[in-house]
Amino acid sequence: MEVKVSLNNLRITPRKVRQVIDLIRNKDINKARAILEFTIKRGSGPVLKLLNSAVASALHDFKLKESDLYISQIIADEGPKLKRIHPMSRGRAYPILKRTSHITLVLSEINSDKENLKKSKISNIDKKPENQKSKSKNTNQESKII
Repeated sequence: MEVKVSLNNLRITPRKVRQVIDLIRNKDINKARAILEFTIKRGSGPVLKLLNSAVASALHDFKLKESDLYISQIIADEGPKLKRIHPMSRGRAYPILKRTSHITLVLSEINSDKENLKKSKISNIDKKPENQKSKSKNTNQESKII
């Protein structure tokens, strides 16, 4: 089960937010909270709030356990830019871009990922690879030509 939440139009640049979210990617919930609480970056507050919201949603809506959750995916994309000007001497104006970000957070269960991995390994063992089938056909054709 995956829980997906997003935060739109955050007035912090995506580059600065990515510094924070790179610290917590693929971590479990308790480690991620501890890291965010002690990170001295402006983006850590909104990301922590988003993480708490996602965990509350997972507990309430999907009846998942907090100990089984981890951050499987977190992305900071660029949002709309607010365009302003800075007046300079002699009537000139220089542009100022106030950037915004969209943050998307996906929580997944640890146990379900392990089970899916086991199922995929079992199904791969049962199937013959395509390479072996094609090699056997090629050898039969070559023997007919000779």
